[in-house]
Amino acid sequence: MREQDFIPGEYQKPVQSGKVTWQSPSNIALVKYWGKKENQIPANPSVSFTLEKCRTITTLEFQKKETRGEAFDFELFFEGKKKDDFKPKVEKFFERIEKYSPFLKDYKLIIQTENTFPHSSGIASSASGMSALALCVMSLQKELYPDLTEDFFLKKASFLARLGSGSACRSIEGELIEWGKHASLAGSSDLFGIKYPYKVHEIFKTYQDSILLVDKGQKQVSSSLGHNLMHGHPFAGARFEQAHANLEKLQAVFETGNLGEFIKIVESEALSLHAMMMSSEPYFILMKPNTLKIINKIWEYREATGVPVCFTLDAGANVHVLYPEKNKVEVLEFIKNELVAYCEKGQYICDNIGKGAEKL
Repeated sequence: MREQDFIPGEYQKPVQSGKVTWQSPSNIALVKYWGKKENQIPANPSVSFTLEKCRTITTLEFQKKETRGEAFDFELFFEGKKKDDFKPKVEKFFERIEKYSPFLKDYKLIIQTENTFPHSSGIASSASGMSALALCVMSLQKELYPDLTEDFFLKKASFLARLGSGSACRSIEGELIEWGKHASLAGSSDLFGIKYPYKVHEIFKTYQDSILLVDKGQKQVSSSLGHNLMHGHPFAGARFEQAHANLEKLQAVFETGNLGEFIKIVESEALSLHAMMMSSEPYFILMKPNTLKIINKIWEYREATGVPVCFTLDAGANVHVLYPEKNKVEVLEFIKNELVAYCEKGQYICDNIGKGAEKL
């Protein structure tokens, strides 16, 4: 599909008012997206596990105005309290999607949102938050254009979510989502995420993700700035090639359930992401001393026990501990006995692979 396909024509049906609620999950990338072109186009493809429990729940109320306004007219509430400092991000999102959702200026909007995970817990909420809001916008569009197919609805929701936060386009569906054009992945696109199109071994359908909260503070460097530092980065070209190659290698891994290869690729991707940050100009380090202690403990434990547990990282200090469901008991015991000491206030979140967003 092309961008033009997402521009709607005249309303098919007038709608005066309404209310819709969606809950949408976060996701954790296995092959990392780092670096982007104009209009939130990824510099390399990525693939992620959709999570189950770390979700944003967003309600959109809409009331038709008597005359169309020049500006977007909305109020924003987070966990029941008015949150004006969140408004600029939503305003920017609405500006980016106006061409594809021109009906937004015809309505007075009230947005109410909350997370199932603690705010400022160090869990990135942009993916779950922007995907939930994009789905609410699409539900309004569905009211105005009843002929929309489910496939188009989901593709456009992913397309819109991408314009709010790149990784948000991978939070619409589950369990395994790919985003970014890749030669060997049928249907892949830079414009939206797709359900991984090939065979996936059963072991990956119930994978576990325990998120160790090493540092709950705000990141020193925003993801947007980090992405921009890939422009002119001395190792950017090699990194983008690496992402394409790793995504190709994962096709056999996903099909066969080869956990040894899975671990190698996923951990390499996490470390490559942080290597790009440490070698950019300006350079920065988002890992903390306890991040490294956890990584070394995981390596020691895996070597000693043979349990196929591994780690991945986002652009921050927290550690995602990934492991098959069949190893859940011993890995959780390991986390409690060995790793909790390195978490801020001993906090961690147990999550698992989920099916994607849901309308409530």
